[in-house]
Amino acid sequence: MTVITATATRKGTRPHNADAVMVHRLSGTPMVAAALVDGIGNTDDVVRFSTIAAEVIARIGARRGPMLGILAAAEMAAAPPTEQVDDGVAVAAVTDERTGTTLIAWTGDARIYGWTGEHLVQRSTDQTMGTWLRKWGGTAVTLHRDGRPDETVPTETAALVLDDYARAALGRSSIATVPLCQITDDLVVLTSDGVHGQMPHARLEALVRAHETDPQALADVIVAAARADATGYRDDATAAVIRITT
Repeated sequence: MTVITATATRKGTRPHNADAVMVHRLSGTPMVAAALVDGIGNTDDVVRFSTIAAEVIARIGARRGPMLGILAAAEMAAAPPTEQVDDGVAVAAVTDERTGTTLIAWTGDARIYGWTGEHLVQRSTDQTMGTWLRKWGGTAVTLHRDGRPDETVPTETAALVLDDYARAALGRSSIATVPLCQITDDLVVLTSDGVHGQMPHARLEALVRAHETDPQALADVIVAAARADATGYRDDATAAVIRITT
């Protein structure tokens, strides 16, 4: 088997691109790791944090697995609750070129997808308040928002409001909060929320279907396809693609 990788990133409308992506092949082994970090904030320091964190995750991930890669990078954001430090969300995938299997781990709302040959399936779970509400929120939720009267709305309506509120990030990661699982898809796609948050799933699936045999073309079209919202805001968009061929 052969593992082919590709990455692409595109700055949004803010001054800096706070996303970072890294691929690392561990010399002398069949392990190939990809890591994507979406920094929280938009400063020079956040950019540097994301860049270093992505490299830490990829390098440690190729050696020790994606969960330990994320937990190693999490130490960069460790601080007392009263302190504000640079932080970000992250996903990691480590593919074994011998078996074609991929271990994945994540924290926050960056995503990992697998391509079945027919459908694009989200393999990670968004660690956001929106996701939490969909599972545990019942049928209605009362929203308390500054400067606005309380409003009771259907759970899905509230979840859409809260999808942008991450319940986890590197700085709040532990072995109990970073999911780890194995997937067998021949094509794996990692995205920051500037991708999947700014295009419909059907559009992303169509891009994968059209470019599944060319990882670099796929990564490029994914980040190019993310569109600005109604206010003109466009987030940083980043993707990593892993393709396993026989």
